Amino acid sequence: MKLLEKILVAHDFGKSSQNVVASAIELAKIFQSTIIPIHVLPDDILNEKVKSLLNETALTKLEETADLIRNEGVTVKQPLLMVGSPYEAITRAAIDTGANLILLGSGETQKGDTFRLGTTAERVIQKSEKPVFVIKEGVLLNVHHILCPVDFSEPSKRALKNAITMARKFKSELTILSVCEVSKSSWFPSEDDLETENDNRCKQHKEKFDTFLKDFNLMDVNWTKESPKGNPSEEILSTVSKRMIDLLIMGTSGRTGLNRMFMGSVTEKVVREVPCSFLTLKSEDVISLQLETHIRDIEQLHKTAMELIDNGFYEEAIGHLKACLTINDMHVPAYQGLAKVYEKLNQPHRANVYKMNAKDIMEKIWYQKIEEEVRKLRGS
Repeated sequence: MKLLEKILVAHDFGKSSQNVVASAIELAKIFQSTIIPIHVLPDDILNEKVKSLLNETALTKLEETADLIRNEGVTVKQPLLMVGSPYEAITRAAIDTGANLILLGSGETQKGDTFRLGTTAERVIQKSEKPVFVIKEGVLLNVHHILCPVDFSEPSKRALKNAITMARKFKSELTILSVCEVSKSSWFPSEDDLETENDNRCKQHKEKFDTFLKDFNLMDVNWTKESPKGNPSEEILSTVSKRMIDLLIMGTSGRTGLNRMFMGSVTEKVVREVPCSFLTLKSEDVISLQLETHIRDIEQLHKTAMELIDNGFYEEAIGHLKACLTINDMHVPAYQGLAKVYEKLNQPHRANVYKMNAKDIMEKIWYQKIEEEVRKLRGS
């Protein structure tokens, strides 16, 4: 079972990239992913000797990176060395390699800079349809608390679905934030009327928020929701600081044509200024469940089913557990697994049926063992 198969890791060999590779290794271990390292050389070097030397040095460093990844027990594919615009080469390579995720550093910035996002990272987020994971310099991938802002749009639905699975895998806390934008219009007759309008607006917003969350499987996730009033980008940044967020997961606009280079005003402001690492999703999921379709071994089927339950893929788990029963209709662990799934799906009647099936089979096996022992004694 794979949830995150391939990670394209952009390495610029700078100080911040050491943290990028370490984070990629940690992520790959958690999700059993394959890493594809990439480095992009500039295309404006005219001196052939310098160009050859840079090429040779880059290949050596890429191989060293690949060896480092292998030594950590992580699968690594042949590193890529490309020439041209970094953001164009990275986004193109992500498509060509079938990567599920682009992982790169935020870029080195000066202390005190308001914008904490480098040009390459920003352009990759803008241009790529693939999910982009940006690692902040000096911040290790140690995820205890995830923040996922939602505005009820399709991109935010995608972001939350992926955030829930990542919260399970990281065993982290998840805060789901939806900001109620208040009116500051001056045409209200009085301050009281403006306040009443905003109270009504936020009441409706909270109701919509509750309805939105009903479509998500939050079972076994340590989560909370917040719905503050104010400016969305300001409230997101404030929550990151107040709640000591380690990872921000946001949906971005999947625009085309002339607007493709823009990611939405809220996302653009947040990712430029946010101090923690973040993941942006546009039109593709970072978590993409891939299952072996021809498993014949009952123990492997059961093991995969248990992993599916742990990761919240309950319907898929049911399919695997029922496949166990087609192989052996007395497979007690499969009945117990089905009972566990239906308990999580809040279907106690079905859960009890499978519990009773498991109990009946275990009693039948027990009595058979007793009969065998009695026969042995009589025979002696």
